[in-house]
Amino acid sequence: MLTIPEADVADLGSIVAAALAHSPAARALLADLEREQHIPETAVRDYYDRNRDRYLTPEALRRGVDPFDEPAPSDIHPYEHVRTGIAQELRQAAARRAFFDWLDEARADVEYAEGHEHPGDPTHQDHEHRH
Repeated sequence: MLTIPEADVADLGSIVAAALAHSPAARALLADLEREQHIPETAVRDYYDRNRDRYLTPEALRRGVDPFDEPAPSDIHPYEHVRTGIAQELRQAAARRAFFDWLDEARADVEYAEGHEHPGDPTHQDHEHRH
């Protein structure tokens, strides 16, 4: 069985993590969705500009440089060095959103058998019950 890293479970949510952990088809769909995502260069650059704190050099971190107080250019990894990683992160995030939308649509008409409703399903009269 494929294990999903703990951080991914927190990011994905339990239903999505379970689908990806147990379904090769779900993993293939997510991979296809990721390949389909086009992230404009302006979005990548904007992310870099708005999140400079993520790109401090190790030396700047050791010195306690405040990324929000105009750090020196040498304290931040150059855009060209981190651009590919940022684009990948944004592509992955867009693919996950598309996967969440697909999964929500796919399970929209699902009716759970009596007694097997999902504990968080707000359509169930006792949506706070536990299994």
